[in-house]
Amino acid sequence: MPRFVILTHDHPLLHWDFLLECDAALRTWRLMKSPDSSGSISAEALPDHRLHYLDYEGPVGNGRGEVRQWDRGDYATVEESPSRVEVRLAGNQLIGTAVLQVDVASNWTFYFSAD
Repeated sequence: MPRFVILTHDHPLLHWDFLLECDAALRTWRLMKSPDSSGSISAEALPDHRLHYLDYEGPVGNGRGEVRQWDRGDYATVEESPSRVEVRLAGNQLIGTAVLQVDVASNWTFYFSAD
């Protein structure tokens, strides 16, 4: 089963990186609020990250702050298209369904629904 991790990252401002293991890389989005916040959360698609970040905590190279694990676990894909990713998370904190959706203006939004 593929894994996910959510990292608290303090650079350039406090945010949460949501990373999904996808083959040899981590598909990544920056979340502007804690993933357990109610309602929708503004998100930004980022370039894929190295698998190294599934287990890493500490400083990020080139003075880009530090990351700490906020949650981790396994996930199963429910639906995936260019405009929507829906996954079932089985983490230490988040157990339920996460949805990332992009609108016509290329703005991503993250939603989480606990079981």
